[in-house]
Parts: sequence; structure tokens; C-alpha cells
Amino acid sequence: MWVCSALSGAPTPAQLRRVLLLASRHCGPAAAFFSASAEPSRVRALVYGHHGDPAKVVELKNLELAAVGGSDVHVKMLAAPINPSDINMIQGNYGLLPKLPAVGGNEGVGQVVAVGSSVTGVKPGDWVIPANAGLGTWRTEAVFSEEVLVGVPKDIPLPSAATLSVNPCTAYRMLVDFEQLQPGDCVIQNASNSGVGQAVIQIAAALGLRTINVVRDRPDIQKLTERLKNLGADHVITEEEIRKHEMKNFLKDMPQPRLALNCVGGKSSTELLRHLAPGGTMVTYGGMAKQPVIASVGLLIFKDLKLRGFWLSQWKKDHSPDQFKELILTLCNLIRRGQLTAPACSQVPLQDYQRALEASTQPFVSSKQILTM
Repeated sequence: MWVCSALSGAPTPAQLRRVLLLASRHCGPAAAFFSASAEPSRVRALVYGHHGDPAKVVELKNLELAAVGGSDVHVKMLAAPINPSDINMIQGNYGLLPKLPAVGGNEGVGQVVAVGSSVTGVKPGDWVIPANAGLGTWRTEAVFSEEVLVGVPKDIPLPSAATLSVNPCTAYRMLVDFEQLQPGDCVIQNASNSGVGQAVIQIAAALGLRTINVVRDRPDIQKLTERLKNLGADHVITEEEIRKHEMKNFLKDMPQPRLALNCVGGKSSTELLRHLAPGGTMVTYGGMAKQPVIASVGLLIFKDLKLRGFWLSQWKKDHSPDQFKELILTLCNLIRRGQLTAPACSQVPLQDYQRALEASTQPFVSSKQILTM
């Protein structure tokens, strides 16, 4: 009988294999399904047995992959990015924490190798991405239940497929769900060079929306500005520039933003609020500065501003799997039309994961680290 629980102390390799190879439908989203097998194949995976600094707690382990059950899908992972939420989850600072030990990674794309007798939605050769967070995508292979996977077309670039299910989905929902924006309307955001920020710029442009994009100052600010404008950004300004009084004159060619997207918090979020149009909405989806959102009483009373939050995992809980699949297909159509590209990325072999983890936690690194299997 399988037992799903956290291990106390340093787990032995046998314990790691036993806990990590549990069925996701029995033990929650962090575990993959593995049935008994006389001749198990070997899987390499990035595993953490307790929360802490990813550079210290994540290890490359060998796991066993067993036979595929009736409703299961054997997937060979192709590529999986390292997102801020992945780092936060390993640190233990996230709204969803898998049972330990766990395989890292919430996003990625894989190719179907084999399917169980009851599987009807995908077939060998298809590409699939996770439907939910916590599946553990930083591994070479896995066996998942069909219900936790979503098929994606193979005619989109691999980096786009690998980075499709988190940041672009977040960007699209925030642009569509909170304000009834029309072509020509304006959106202001901070952390504009992040994965979500780059998706916001491109999706907004595809919808006919204009964007004011705030970034931290850095030595290569001109290079970053040009890159974001090539994606469709109307204005790129630094955190220091947005605080200057003359900024209103600089932005006079733009309508006042009705929507602000905040991934930073602290003073940066206060500046976004200051530039919002009366009745506008600021949506917070991250807190990179680790500081609270500060809204003045005057802005709330006299401008009637609205403060909202967004978490994609909660959106998925509130909507049907078919609605998520529809969202994915919408984004795939944008990719096909050349209106949505993957963020700038560096592909790193799985065995070099330490280098990728270190790069993911460095400031001013605009390149998304993608683990290749």
C-alpha cells in the first residue's frame, strides 16, 4: 500500500523512490503515477527533500519509471523553464506546496511516448503541457494521469510550448478579465522585462492596446528598451523616471491607463496607482520587492481606484478544464500569427541545473533559463 507523507530527516534513496513514484490522483499534484514493474527504467529528476535555498536543496536523482496504467500517459519531457514560482515553491514561500520529497518545476512541454488503454485525448507523438502546477517537470520522463495534461500543437516553437502554461496565460487573463479595455486604451505595468511582462506587451499589442512599461535601471537599459519596443512596447521608462513630475508631460500622448499590472509592490506599485485613470484597477500578481502595496487614502477616495489580485492556479480552480484548453488554443493562435514569442531564453542541459538555478536568482538577468532533457 502506498503511503503519501513528508519524510523526516534525510531520506534514503529507497524512500525517495517510494514517495516520488506515487500516483498523482492519490497523493496530490506533486507526484506522478508509477505502477509496479519488474524491469523499471531509469529517470533523472531534480528533487528537493526539504525547503530552502534551491542551490543547496535541489539534487539530481535517479528515479524508477514503471508501467503505464489504463488512464495514464508516459511522457518524455523535452524542455522545462525555471520560473520565479518554481524558486518560491522550493523555498517554501508559495501558495501551493507539494508534499516532500518532490520533483521541481511547474511548467514545460513533453512528447507522449505511450498511453493507457482508456486514454482518448492524446496519442504517442503528441506534445503535452501540464494542466496544473506542482506536477514536477524537471525530469527526463514521467507517467501522468491524462486529466492533468493538455495537448498542444507541434507547429509552434519548442521554447514557446515550454513557456506557454504560466506567464502568457497570466498575462492574457489579467488583460481581459479586470477592465473592459478597447483598442487604443492604455495599460501600465512594472517588471516589464519579466516573462509575464513580455507577454503583456505582445498580447496587448495584438489586442490594439498601448503599454507603458516600467523597468529597473541597469547598465544595458538602452538595449533592454530596444528589445521591449521590438516586442510592441509604446514606452519603456525606469523606476526612477516614473517618479519625476515631468513624466506626465512625457506621457501626454497616451490616454491615462485604466489598468495597472503590479509584480513588484512597495514604491513601484504606489507609482502605478498614481498614474491610473479615475476608476481604474491595479492587479497584483507578484511581490518581487517583498514590500506591501501602499495606496494613499486620497487615491482610493477621490479616484475610486480598485485593488485586485490574480493567481493563475486559483483561476484554474474557478474555471473548467475546457476553458483552460480554450485559453491555450487562443495563445497558440497568437504564436502562429507571430504575435506572441517566447521570452528571451537560455537552454541549459538538465545536468547543468546548478548553473541554471544560479542564473535564475541573479538580478538583471532577462534571459529565461530553460532546462533541456
